[in-house]
Amino acid sequence: MPFSKTGGLADVSGSLPGFIAAKGLDVRVFTPLYRAVKSKKLPLVKISEVESDKTFDKSFTIHEIRQKPPVYFIEQDSYFGRDELYGTPAGDYPDNGDRFAFFCWSALRAMKAIGFRPDIIHGNDWQAALTFAFLKFRLASDDFFAGAKTVFTIHNLAYQGLFDRSILVRAGLPDFLFDLNHLEYYGQVNFLKAGILYSTAVTTVSRKYSMEIQTPEFGCGLDGLLRERAGSLSGILNGVDYNSWNPMTDKAIPANYGPSDLSGKAEARRVIGQTFGLAAADRKPVAGMVTRLAGQKGLDIICEALDRIMELGLKLVILGTGEEKIQNRLKELAAKYPGGFGLRLAFDENLARLIYAGSDILIIPSRYEPCGLSQMYSLKYGTIPVVRATGGLDDTITEYDASTGQGNGFKFEAADAPSLLGALSKAAALYEQKKSWPGLILNAMAADFSWEKSAEQYVRLYQKITPAG
Repeated sequence: MPFSKTGGLADVSGSLPGFIAAKGLDVRVFTPLYRAVKSKKLPLVKISEVESDKTFDKSFTIHEIRQKPPVYFIEQDSYFGRDELYGTPAGDYPDNGDRFAFFCWSALRAMKAIGFRPDIIHGNDWQAALTFAFLKFRLASDDFFAGAKTVFTIHNLAYQGLFDRSILVRAGLPDFLFDLNHLEYYGQVNFLKAGILYSTAVTTVSRKYSMEIQTPEFGCGLDGLLRERAGSLSGILNGVDYNSWNPMTDKAIPANYGPSDLSGKAEARRVIGQTFGLAAADRKPVAGMVTRLAGQKGLDIICEALDRIMELGLKLVILGTGEEKIQNRLKELAAKYPGGFGLRLAFDENLARLIYAGSDILIIPSRYEPCGLSQMYSLKYGTIPVVRATGGLDDTITEYDASTGQGNGFKFEAADAPSLLGALSKAAALYEQKKSWPGLILNAMAADFSWEKSAEQYVRLYQKITPAG
């Protein structure tokens, strides 16, 4: 963010580098120049044109956004000049292996082209993972990268980048990597394995998720490999940039508000009702979801539970895009419950902020959730999360205890409709207690998940793995 986005990684890579740079490190960010970036008419400065080489018969251009920290864009329109980043609702682009192998190789060449010799190369998810194979098997004798240490962050283990064996030849990597002990995975090449196997340190985005992925249930077939690397694996919770996500200053919401005056939240709630065509919801809570419409996010659970959610009297609004099957089912349910269920199939940052501000409850029924940012945003906006107790959701949400008044949300264990409905019923019942609900809102708004803490942990990790310490 704010250049391109499909999920939480965009928020992380848009915020974390700045907080790390503020600790005194020289940070540079490399990303593809997607069509979505070009459409924004940003002040891009052309830095260099890099000729094709023996590895990829495609040249590329490096552009820069001159900000702190600087962001460098790799322009190659045949790969990145497309309507979407990774694919369409019908499926992934079939040449994603070539696209992101090219990105990894080009990012390394771009570092040399601009004369930026890194002490640490930090890659995120499978799209950047082949970088580490190139460093180990193609550039091991290149003095420019001598001594560079590497960090690989897994944001979602389920997305691994699986491609045909022939990608190794096209990427100029040795064929012996097609082996169980290297990149082979059930007859395919697994890009994510390159990040896990060949990086100095591996991180993921919450403490609990770093433990979950070492188990068969959450390990997506890589739990054994991750257990082998347990000594180099750590969980660093993602954070929030409160300079951007703050209801006291957010220009995207109808009225600003804070813990001492929540009237602006009531105004946002009123605007949500108008925007989604909800019937009057003064006496029942409005529940919101801002999410990718996928099975991982528990949208099938929502579809199964929606009749009962409506019976509880809740109003529900959902914003997101994703799998066609889920989109179609949600459209059917929205037609069934006009005035009760509002649906917007889109990516709309301003509308997302309105939902965080104007909802009473935020529902996150994920089957697994490495970290999750939505619950952190909603806490700051005084919207109470109802979440499945997995990954970062479990790390950040504390079950509300009516006897002590402590806690910031509600959790449920099983990934099924009855468990979700049980937690929603508790939240809805507390909402009716006008003396207790405001206290829960204040608990939520007091939670602190600033990037400051996470950035400090990353800096300590960088220092730990570099020779100078």
